[in-house]
Amino acid sequence: MMPLLNALAHAAKPAVAYAYLVPGLLGLEGLFTGRRSAGKSAPAAPESAADVHQLCSFIQEATRLDPRRKPGAQLATLVASIFKVESVAIFDVDLNEIYIAGEPFERLDDTLNNICIFSTVDDDPETGVSRRVLQIGDLPIGALLLRGDTRGHMADAVAALISITFDRYHAFANESRTESARQAEQLRTTVLDSLAHAYKTPLTAISAASGGLSALGNLSPAQANLVALIDEQTAELTRLTTRLLKTSKLNASDMIPQMEKVGVMPVIEDVVASLADQLSKTTVKTVLSSDDLSLVCDRGLIVALLTQYLDNAAKYSDAGTTITIRADEHSTGVTFSVHSYGPLIPASDLERVFDRFFRCSVSENKVPGTGIGLSVAKRSAQAHGGHVWVTSEAEKGTTFYASIPHQGVRS
Repeated sequence: MMPLLNALAHAAKPAVAYAYLVPGLLGLEGLFTGRRSAGKSAPAAPESAADVHQLCSFIQEATRLDPRRKPGAQLATLVASIFKVESVAIFDVDLNEIYIAGEPFERLDDTLNNICIFSTVDDDPETGVSRRVLQIGDLPIGALLLRGDTRGHMADAVAALISITFDRYHAFANESRTESARQAEQLRTTVLDSLAHAYKTPLTAISAASGGLSALGNLSPAQANLVALIDEQTAELTRLTTRLLKTSKLNASDMIPQMEKVGVMPVIEDVVASLADQLSKTTVKTVLSSDDLSLVCDRGLIVALLTQYLDNAAKYSDAGTTITIRADEHSTGVTFSVHSYGPLIPASDLERVFDRFFRCSVSENKVPGTGIGLSVAKRSAQAHGGHVWVTSEAEKGTTFYASIPHQGVRS
């Protein structure tokens, strides 16, 4: 039996749950995982060789399940076949799925939900129905419903094994999703950064050719308009490729901010001037906690941060409203903020708007963009040891913040 138990111990992460199962299988004192209802004593260890044989068979089969496949349906079938019960129903809270083997139960959804909500652990001798909450620690992760000849400790052991198997599957699935997302992000970043470098040469050539056409003179109004359009769109593509290259630099592990003492007002003025076209139909107000406010920082990164915030506000602010840029000094540093009135950011998106390539569900397909800009702001702040956040409320509008510590260093 020991090789079987050793295999079990390596098959799933929750070692505490196995600490309950293994003593029972060896016939020693111990408890099976699964909370008993108030006033009931803990279940005893298996009382017969048949019990141990069934549990060992179940453990052996459960550990052979492919961790990449949902285990619920297979577990329900195993329980029904190994323990010879009439009916089995298993509820996986995380997937919100129910798996059934044998005769169906009445009002199954409500029953399984109530088992989870009330952490039910009980046996009904008259109906032969056993109810068990599936738990990892104190966290309910599902429910088990059995109908048949199952004594209390057997149902406890089955529930414990199912809980462990569910936890193993979800841990494996989460790890796989995280790794897949990381690889996809890495691939997308590599492709975009390569394209950004590749675009630089043809964009420079287009810009030079357009300038040459303008220098020739004698252009008709229609030709002049076309040249102006070429210049405008070339400038936009140049800004985009520069932004892509900047995010590549910010993500580099060896990027070190070049610290210097800079005046905050001149930085803000330069940012506003650089976005003159985008802000031409908007009023911009600047508020500083002191006129001579300064900060030790990487000037280029702070310019990039404020440029993204202000450009974002210009895109989404309502016509006729004012965009307010603030810089407030506090004991540990300076907090920059850009406030505007426009479409609200849903609460579910507030934590994700700074993720690279993420676009808010409200603005997606309504305003052109790549979802890169705010990630630049986030990395610029993090490079100084600072952080970013956003608030968005109906009455107060939307405000993007960046807290930059004095004499910031890279986190």
